[in-house]
Amino acid sequence: MSTPSRPAEEILDIVDENDEVVGRAPRGEAYARGLRHRAVFVLARDAGGRVFVHRRTPTKLVFPSLYDMFVGGVVGAGESYDDAALREAEEELGVFGLPRPVPLFKFLYEAPAPAHAGGPEPVWHTWWSAVYEVRCELPVRPQAEEVAWHRFLSESELEARLTEWEWVPDGLAAYERLRRERDRER
Repeated sequence: MSTPSRPAEEILDIVDENDEVVGRAPRGEAYARGLRHRAVFVLARDAGGRVFVHRRTPTKLVFPSLYDMFVGGVVGAGESYDDAALREAEEELGVFGLPRPVPLFKFLYEAPAPAHAGGPEPVWHTWWSAVYEVRCELPVRPQAEEVAWHRFLSESELEARLTEWEWVPDGLAAYERLRRERDRER
């Protein structure tokens, strides 16, 4: 799927509380009106098991300049979660030939969007979020438009940064769910 040169114009499937498609809208409109759509989160690990962590660029439409432990993004109209996970991981990491990301779980993310000046009603961020994991043993060359800084961190380094850095709230919610799932498996 090709992404328009202007991300706000990318067409997304709009979904209901059951993740059923109920319409389509440009990404910018979906964000502005708080329309529920689909997103993927991919935890990328290097050969040593360290997690790819990055700071988003200040030009991102949502959560600019915040840290994230996932690569990912929106699922385009008509695109599957699995296809979006692979596409987004390869795009953001700047690699080609990744193995298919392994699906872990899906959840509905809902939270009030940061206040917008002059807006009469609060807008909500709401998206169905499919979480994946992938092993990336290739040298990464992250997209300059997406990633301002990056590094692979060990789990303990990542845990130490959780209270020090400002993280994207949806990624933090996904990471907390992932930790709970792994704790249950032990």
